[in-house]
Amino acid sequence: MSGDPPVARVAPPGLLGRGAPAAVLAALPGARAVGGAVRDALAGRPVQDVDVAAPLPPEAIIARLRAAGLKVAETGLAHGTVTAVLDGEPVEVTSLRRDLATDGRHAEVAWTTDWREDAARRDFTINAMSMSGAGEVWDYFGGREDLAAGRLRFVGDPATRLAEDYLRALRFFRFQARYGRGAPDPAAVAAIRAAVPGLARLSAERVWMELKRLLAAPDPRAALALMAATGVLGAVLPEAGRRDRLDALLSSPLPQTPLVRLAAILAPDVDLPALARRLRLSGEEAGRLQGYLVGDVLTPEADAIAVNRLLAEADAEALLVRSWLRMERAASAGPAGGWQGVAGRLAATPRPVFPLQGRDALSLGLPPGPRIGRLLAEVRAWWLAGGCTATHGECLARLRELAAGPAIR
Repeated sequence: MSGDPPVARVAPPGLLGRGAPAAVLAALPGARAVGGAVRDALAGRPVQDVDVAAPLPPEAIIARLRAAGLKVAETGLAHGTVTAVLDGEPVEVTSLRRDLATDGRHAEVAWTTDWREDAARRDFTINAMSMSGAGEVWDYFGGREDLAAGRLRFVGDPATRLAEDYLRALRFFRFQARYGRGAPDPAAVAAIRAAVPGLARLSAERVWMELKRLLAAPDPRAALALMAATGVLGAVLPEAGRRDRLDALLSSPLPQTPLVRLAAILAPDVDLPALARRLRLSGEEAGRLQGYLVGDVLTPEADAIAVNRLLAEADAEALLVRSWLRMERAASAGPAGGWQGVAGRLAATPRPVFPLQGRDALSLGLPPGPRIGRLLAEVRAWWLAGGCTATHGECLARLRELAAGPAIR
């Protein structure tokens, strides 16, 4: 069925006519762009990464791409996926597939030349379309109409699609937040509610990736409310006890990042280390989340010494978010309240930087070793206590004084 006619030429013919996507399509007879690139082109949104599918087995795809002068990385060969690279631009290329067996997390696949069969294994109708380099679009399941109507539907039977991969339940809310309008598809919602027990089989990394993408949506509130109503939010993020705070956060000048939004919706008594372990947050993510929620805050009444101390211990963004969340919790961050004063103070105050380094201790003739670290920590504590105003020379004099005194253990 690789020769079935397109629905129409409805996408810009020049969309795939340049760079790595054009080279990949030229190297692979019958290949088409698939998934998000087609969806966003039809929606009039910026197209980010272009994924390509081809009615060829992986070995033939690799051979043809290399013969055309593209670099090829075998990034997911067991699933028929390779990455072609031209001038540093990557394009993911996958053989058309059909599922032989699924277990809710992984699929055993076989190669096919049937585009409809490949499209039938995709999650949502708006993601199941394909497009040639000339802008011809193939749409087997009504994805164009659903996209235009703001309607998110599973391809075929929702329960079957979910049983193939339970992550699709989380993907539903992410795409609903970005593309959905009006009431969600009732068949999808019912199937998701019934599939909640299967979410326990998902890896933490996949769950957190989808949660991040949802929280990055322009306005995730309705999708989060639907997640809560279906039991999905309680299954994957039971700590989200303050969704109501998103109302104020979205209208605030705070950075609208997934981690800031996560910090806003967490219950006050959440065990942050346990949450970080469960979701497998990176060290940087866990540290930033901790900085948003734990520590002293800036108040409108704080003097310059207090501002300097706080900024020396936390970067301005962490202090800004932490102070806003604490003030909002106390219902004191109204449009004309103290929040604007806090933000202004932070914007007007450069972050103090401790002026000494290890080489300063060595310049005094101190031998290398752990004692230098202990002395510098003692000087830094003195510098903080004084409001971070001591100069390099004053800190160096304090270091000399401490080094000449009783040994700091």
